[in-house]
Amino acid sequence: MLKAVLLFIVGLACLIKGGDWFVDGASALARKFKLPELLIGATVVSIGTTLPEVMVSTMSALSGHGEIAYGNAIGSVICNTALIAAITIAVKPGPADPKTLKVPVAFFYIAAAIYCVAAYLMGRFTRPMGLIMLAVFIAYMIVNVRSMKNSPVPEKKHDEEEAEEDLPMGKILLFLVAGSALIAVGANLLVENGTLIAQTLGVPESVIALTFVALGTSLPELVTAITSLLKGHGALSLGNVIGANVFNLVLVSGVSVTLAPFQVPQSAVFMGHNASLVLEIPVMMLVMSLLTIPTLIRGKLTRSQGILLLAIYAVFCIIQFTM
Repeated sequence: MLKAVLLFIVGLACLIKGGDWFVDGASALARKFKLPELLIGATVVSIGTTLPEVMVSTMSALSGHGEIAYGNAIGSVICNTALIAAITIAVKPGPADPKTLKVPVAFFYIAAAIYCVAAYLMGRFTRPMGLIMLAVFIAYMIVNVRSMKNSPVPEKKHDEEEAEEDLPMGKILLFLVAGSALIAVGANLLVENGTLIAQTLGVPESVIALTFVALGTSLPELVTAITSLLKGHGALSLGNVIGANVFNLVLVSGVSVTLAPFQVPQSAVFMGHNASLVLEIPVMMLVMSLLTIPTLIRGKLTRSQGILLLAIYAVFCIIQFTM
């Protein structure tokens, strides 16, 4: 048990460091080709921070643990929204541009609708459904690229340009390769030892995925959110979180479902029903609605939103461990 816990922690550390190196390398590569910062954030960085979820879910599905793949996607959305975004909003609320949020918000609800059809109407995630999710991901990326590639590259001070150009191409490639390798190793350790811990404690795998694994794989987004907050860009963090949520549903789930289709997990029961259908998916939709709808209407984030989301996340975690 102790060995499994230690290896689980090592896996988390590998994921965090691997994601960090990958994002640094990918961002530096994008800057070398003179891509706009907005494009880097919406594509390269968002995909980079979502790689841990992709690796964990894919390896879980391939190893026959569909509960972890399924729970990690939903749990990461809940964690990103009700913990990471909520902390940012509660500490420093501020204005948010509804125009920049419309595309990711619209794609999130499209992805969520596909998820609900698979979960409630079909009872399983099939390979065709996985391909549809990946098609939505491609469409989302195309829309983002088209809307942002015409954005002017911001003028930088001379010292900033020098700092960015100090990274040679060899080091960029090293960051990309080493980061990807660490993510793969970390994902493998996380899945194997998360499963062992769940079995030892008698906790359903879906619960571990919805809490510990989801939080661990969401740490890159948490680091991004804290950095944005410290630099006074809380609204930017909101956009990154919503974008990551879209990736969780269409890229993370799309890849894992396409490679290894699985049934909707039935490992936990809440009020006599499958917890996945009456608790987890509804909570995911609730927290995203509380985050996005008032923001789109008012054009700003409020502290009460953040506090309410944090309270929901606390109750959600308590329920998960008392079922």
